[in-house]
Amino acid sequence: MTALKPDAPGWREQAIIPVLTVRKAANAARTAAVLAEAGLNFIEVTLRTPESLAAIRAMAAANTGAIIGAGSIRSPRDIDDAVAAGAQFLVSPGQTDALLKAGLAAPVPFIPAAATPAEMMRAMETGFPVVKFFPAEASGGIMALSAILAPLHDLAVMPTGGITPTNAPEYLKIPNVLAVGGSWMVKTDDLDAGRFDEIAALARVAAAIGGQRG
Repeated sequence: MTALKPDAPGWREQAIIPVLTVRKAANAARTAAVLAEAGLNFIEVTLRTPESLAAIRAMAAANTGAIIGAGSIRSPRDIDDAVAAGAQFLVSPGQTDALLKAGLAAPVPFIPAAATPAEMMRAMETGFPVVKFFPAEASGGIMALSAILAPLHDLAVMPTGGITPTNAPEYLKIPNVLAVGGSWMVKTDDLDAGRFDEIAALARVAAAIGGQRG
């Protein structure tokens, strides 16, 4: 069984996880290096473009010190493809019986998504002590998450979806929040154009916000 544990090394130390949509794999390795240098070692690459798996392969092979994960995992086939490309953790946008079963059998940590108490309880019952709260802001944000976690006090969560530099610190004040996922520090247009200085500047700000965890 490979479910991410709430006390897994590194996760609470990096409170903000960059979530990337990569359209040009040629810029992927350099982007991973820039993020790692800024202190954002855990990086999630969503499987939303034809270049996603190539980007994961390039990042994983670059030896930058970054820990590359795959997001938007929707099927057991996605798990197999992402792991073969070098992904070291997996994140889904939702859950199905087949996906939860495959996630438990995956050779790397799998984080299923949940937006409701029922989905969170289902994930916990299956054997996942950590879930992604997605889409966080559209699902009620901080107030909703705090209310849900009152009875589910032993569940760790990673809110993603609508997270910004403004609301990230408030999410991180919730004790159950392991980390938050955000895309603002690596805008797709900046990645496409190779604007690495801009990415580096935004990554440093994100790392500083994470360092202020309440």
